[in-house]
Amino acid sequence: MKIVLAYSGGLDTSVLVSWLKEHYSAEIITFAADVGQEEELTGLPEKARATGAKTHYTVDLVDEFAKDFIYPMLRANAIYEGQYYLGTSIARPLIAKAQIEIAQREGADAVSHGATGKGNDQVRFELTYAALAPKLEIISPWRMGVFRSAFPGRTEMINYCREHQIDVEASASKPYSMDRNLLHISYEAGILEDPWFDPTTPENKDMYKLTTAPEDAPDEAEYVELAFDKGDCVMVNGEALKPSAVLKTLNKLAGKHGIGRVDIVENRFVGMKSRGVYETPGGTILMHAHRQMETLTMDRDLMHMRDGLIPRYAELVYNGFWYAPEREALQALMDDAQKTVSGTVRLKLYKGNMTTVGRKSPVSLYDENIASMEGVESDYNPDDASGFIRLNALRLRRRALAQGGAEIASESKLNKA
Repeated sequence: MKIVLAYSGGLDTSVLVSWLKEHYSAEIITFAADVGQEEELTGLPEKARATGAKTHYTVDLVDEFAKDFIYPMLRANAIYEGQYYLGTSIARPLIAKAQIEIAQREGADAVSHGATGKGNDQVRFELTYAALAPKLEIISPWRMGVFRSAFPGRTEMINYCREHQIDVEASASKPYSMDRNLLHISYEAGILEDPWFDPTTPENKDMYKLTTAPEDAPDEAEYVELAFDKGDCVMVNGEALKPSAVLKTLNKLAGKHGIGRVDIVENRFVGMKSRGVYETPGGTILMHAHRQMETLTMDRDLMHMRDGLIPRYAELVYNGFWYAPEREALQALMDDAQKTVSGTVRLKLYKGNMTTVGRKSPVSLYDENIASMEGVESDYNPDDASGFIRLNALRLRRRALAQGGAEIASESKLNKA
């Protein structure tokens, strides 16, 4: 039996290589997706083979991640529950897709992952497996009683590694878990499970890796110009960059100024609430600038209709339905709405804040002659507003006369009192 395991080199997946090999008498192929973790990928092939893997793959997915996953999501302005920039969520379907491609290349019988039985990632991985390789067997150890009995906690896993001479850097008191990619870093579990715990205090703030604490950020503001073409950022400060380079550049710039931190309690797909702390420096700037470009170039009613669909789109990404037909259909609408979203936005960055200080576009819908409060001739005639208001007020006037509006009812109560 051949099993392809999504492998990070951490405690859980290091144990899984050995346990899956023993439990299934299987040949284990480990796979690590490079989606921008940087130093976390160092030494993985050697470690995987030393742990029991016959073959290891590390696949560079950074450019694909930025171009085909992050950018489409940014075109949709997708933020889950108004706060979460979906950094972990958007990476999972790509990782699972690449894992399936390796399984098919190797003629594997099954794919496996180390996602816990309480989290969202188990759903995201397995929905992608189902959509792209419906006949492939899925092994989810954390939902197997025999695995949970053997490893009820981290202490048992650490002891197992010692017994099997598996080299892992872990302690029984690790304060939190961390997941990193090109778009963000997420922190959860451990000390962060208390929603009152403050990770920004001097003794805790070293947790953050991508962003400077706003109070420690430079005392001088910095300006950045982002150029968009059909909803995609294509230039930073006049330099043409591919999507992955845009994100890398903005991660450093925004991180230096303390931009992109969120601390939230979110609703997991499986039903529970969880507390997460996230750093999304480049994505935060991109999303803000993109919205500013839309305000200048997108038709009002198109924008309002699209905005009504953002929560649904974000929910689909969060829950793992990237390869579902409804997400694909929504994406087509989102992308079509971006046809005119081209131009340049200028932002001012300072101590955790970003202020829009300029926007311009060759296809701007803003007309200074129309918008001006001065007596400028334009297509807008103030006299037209009288009929416009009268017609829009018609139903309100009839309601008040025929049924008594809210104010009349309130006034009658006051009279009785």
